[in-house]
Amino acid sequence: MGRPLTDSSFTGAAAAPAPAPASAPGLPAQLRAHWQALAPREQFLLRGAALLVAAALLWWLALAPALQTLRTAPARHAVLDAQLQHMLALQGEAERLKGVPRADQGNAARALQTAVTERLGDSARMVLQGDRATVTLKGTQAGALAPWLGQVRSNAKSVPQEVHLVRTNAAALAAALEATASTAAPPPPSGSAQWDGTLVLALPPR
Repeated sequence: MGRPLTDSSFTGAAAAPAPAPASAPGLPAQLRAHWQALAPREQFLLRGAALLVAAALLWWLALAPALQTLRTAPARHAVLDAQLQHMLALQGEAERLKGVPRADQGNAARALQTAVTERLGDSARMVLQGDRATVTLKGTQAGALAPWLGQVRSNAKSVPQEVHLVRTNAAALAAALEATASTAAPPPPSGSAQWDGTLVLALPPR
């Protein structure tokens, strides 16, 4: 009988390991080889395309935003200058108001009564109640009411708190038209508006 085979009998017959594959050339080397294989015309075209791409990137990322900023700079400067002038005007007004002495309530009431008498005449009546003044209007001309309010704010340092007015020129105009219907006299102007009602104004504190 032959000698039994053992594991050691296959040791020498084991297959030899496969040789390691040759390392593939690096990508830059492949690109260089491919570049050198190109014709001069193809290399020239590729260089031009690369320059165009680089120029486009430079334009989009750097030059275009800068040019846009330059184009909009004058308008933005004008807006900022206008805002600055407005702020300076407000500052000047605040400084001026700080130098104006505060109005006394008694002086304000007298100034208010003077404004009512001078501007509104017999069409208005004023009643004082503490730090408030109620002015009742009856057929007051609109052309006199606006200047009176300006004088009240500047001289009496009073501002309206409540306003209840009714325009009455429509009825007055209709009556005037009836009265002059049988005559050749022209009708009164339509802009002669009149007001009835009350205004409540706040006087300065004591």
